[in-house]
Amino acid sequence: MTSETSSDTWYVAHRPLLTPEALEDLVRDGEITTVMLAVPDMQGRLKGKLQDARGFMHRFGGSEMCAYVLATDLDMDPQPGYALTGWHDGFGDLRAVPDGRAMRRLPYLPGTVLVHGDAVHHNGRPVDVAPRQMLRRQLQALRSFGLEAKAGVESEYVLYNGTQAQVRRRGYRGLTPVSPYNLDYALDHPPAVSSFFEDLRAALHGAGCPVEAFKTEGAAGQVEVTWPYGDPMRACDDYTVHKHAVRHLSERHEMVPTFMAAPRTGVGSGLHLHVSLWHSDGDSAFYAPQPDVLPSELMQHSIAGLIEALPHMVPLCAPFANSYKRFRPHSFAPTRFTWGRDNRTCAVRVIGEDTNPHLEVRLAGADANPYLALAAVIAAINYGLRNEPKLPEPCAGDGYGADDALPVPNNLDEALTDFAGSEIAQRAFGASVVDHYAHVGEIELAVAEGQVTDWELRRGFDRA
Repeated sequence: MTSETSSDTWYVAHRPLLTPEALEDLVRDGEITTVMLAVPDMQGRLKGKLQDARGFMHRFGGSEMCAYVLATDLDMDPQPGYALTGWHDGFGDLRAVPDGRAMRRLPYLPGTVLVHGDAVHHNGRPVDVAPRQMLRRQLQALRSFGLEAKAGVESEYVLYNGTQAQVRRRGYRGLTPVSPYNLDYALDHPPAVSSFFEDLRAALHGAGCPVEAFKTEGAAGQVEVTWPYGDPMRACDDYTVHKHAVRHLSERHEMVPTFMAAPRTGVGSGLHLHVSLWHSDGDSAFYAPQPDVLPSELMQHSIAGLIEALPHMVPLCAPFANSYKRFRPHSFAPTRFTWGRDNRTCAVRVIGEDTNPHLEVRLAGADANPYLALAAVIAAINYGLRNEPKLPEPCAGDGYGADDALPVPNNLDEALTDFAGSEIAQRAFGASVVDHYAHVGEIELAVAEGQVTDWELRRGFDRA
């Protein structure tokens, strides 16, 4: 039976984080002067304060921040309509409590430690809509089945030449990718890209999240980064560190990244999530003696849960209007909720059946909040384990032609309508959490629908 391998041991040994005691020593010795206590917001961005390190150690219990960091859109626009906070209660504070198991140095910011924190109310109760808490609750529910999850993240994004200031001045038009054409799997990268990869590799290794691999992808300027699998919360924390590092280091290389799901017509960037389940004794719950005949019973229930429940949680994986422009036939992004063995045209791809059986869930785009997307995946798996729905037949060919399978929503409006009224989503996350994320989705939709696009001008300016 497949169990944890020596490679897991190597990975854990080479990705150590700081303990509170180690941080205290570094602060006392003057090596660390600044602590970033950060809470992931609804969009997956790190929000917090730069704190004096000695002051942070003195008040290790946490720090206040305005609750609107968990009740706002990309523009940090304080819109009404959230139950958590708003104009109705004067935008009060929540408390960011440091996670003593999630502290790390940031080599690209000398003297700085990043501490991931959890959002709690003043009475100590966790904030239900906080992304880390949403993932934690699903992992706790999974443990009720006697199972633990392991997860790995596969990140895609596009790099353009220039600085942030230059790109903004040009109105995000006329952008030049760092590679001129498809360099998928190429090893002869442009020197500037190789230099960026090396600096990013070193920074992430020093931050306790060493990468598994870099590669250039199938669109001009597109790159992919993968990490070895491990603890799901740690995988998401590591991803936010990666995103933070990319934005800092790319500027030094005069490159600009975008994590949009569809930054240009015909280009799509995903956030693929690799998930496996494990028994408490370390044996794989997905192992099957004859995987080519039938997956293990627990894998069957997990896949069936994903196929039946994940369609009702799509806004957690595709949160913006732009997200849905990635879901196009033969784009390598799914358009239907199908599953198949080593089949990249499916929403759920079963891989590693002989040695490391796991699921690759290909729904989320690069713009997804990793905690929310993974929480949706684990929630759907929990649904499958609890209800044991019938497993559809695997897709053996082109999943884009599987007309009998449920389609991915065409747009954010469709996805929000289903999500907001879904009993499956409400049972998984709670009605108040669903209402909260449906509301931010509705705000995003209203903003998008009110915009006049460049395409509309080109098509209709002198012909309408």
